[in-house]
Amino acid sequence: MTTPAITVSGLRKAYKDKVVLDGIDFEIPAGTVFSLLGPNGAGKTTTVNVLTTLMKADGGTVRVAGHDVATEARQVRAAIGVTGQFAAVDELLTGRENLRLMVDLSSVRDGERVVTRLLERFELTGSADKPASTYSGGMRRKLDLAMTLVGDPQIIFLDEPTTGLDPRSRHTMWTIVRGLVADGVTVFLTTQYLEEADQLADRIAVLDQGRLVAQGTPDELKRQIPGTHVRLRFTTAADLDAAAQALPEATRDDDALTLRVPSDGGTTSLRALLDRLDEYSLDAEGLSVHTPDLDDVFLALTGHTAEVVAP
Repeated sequence: MTTPAITVSGLRKAYKDKVVLDGIDFEIPAGTVFSLLGPNGAGKTTTVNVLTTLMKADGGTVRVAGHDVATEARQVRAAIGVTGQFAAVDELLTGRENLRLMVDLSSVRDGERVVTRLLERFELTGSADKPASTYSGGMRRKLDLAMTLVGDPQIIFLDEPTTGLDPRSRHTMWTIVRGLVADGVTVFLTTQYLEEADQLADRIAVLDQGRLVAQGTPDELKRQIPGTHVRLRFTTAADLDAAAQALPEATRDDDALTLRVPSDGGTTSLRALLDRLDEYSLDAEGLSVHTPDLDDVFLALTGHTAEVVAP
């Protein structure tokens, strides 16, 4: 049986009278992406700080890469890489020089080969000898992550890796993360973009007021939340009125000329709905099935909208 990359049991942390982590438990299999979500003040940053040996817990046990963070901090640090939401590159140095600096600090063998390989992997070869101050935000993030990989860490902590990036750069980072996982690296991700967690995470945990209020795959979490419905769009207000009378369980939006009909989204219920429309000689201009997304999950579990998600 493969040893989990991270195991957290009964983790507790308080600042004076304020309990930040109230006995949380989770396990992360090796070679997967785990995303921790939660509103401001939920305890995400504290969790990451404990797991990366930057902070001592008040109780519970944490093992990272098979090592206890409290008694084997040095071994834990040798096995992990950490990339914060702000790229920690030296802007006075070139991209190549930043990587060489990390090689020197890490005592990596065959350093020049490592530098060349990382520049190629992150598509930075063409800008390798330009000062980092001239890099775009996306290039700085890529360089920062490349620097984190110099020592071939088994586990990488990504704290909001795509905050502030344009959509193209964000998708590039997603591709890089997927490539890391394909190589067997474990990724611990905090993000303010729920779409990002949905795209990347094998499992998600939602942290609220120091407690884990839900854990599961993105699909498992979505299935916990009611709200699947069929949206019917009509061309005139008269058609909308007629459909509303035929479908009394539906809710209407007069401005958009739409009806929202509760449904499980399956073919049987869809067929029954279309039969009812046909029975009343009604035609909808458009039909679409909507299922809850992670925004709905987040709101239902924490009472907060996704816009307040932060590390």
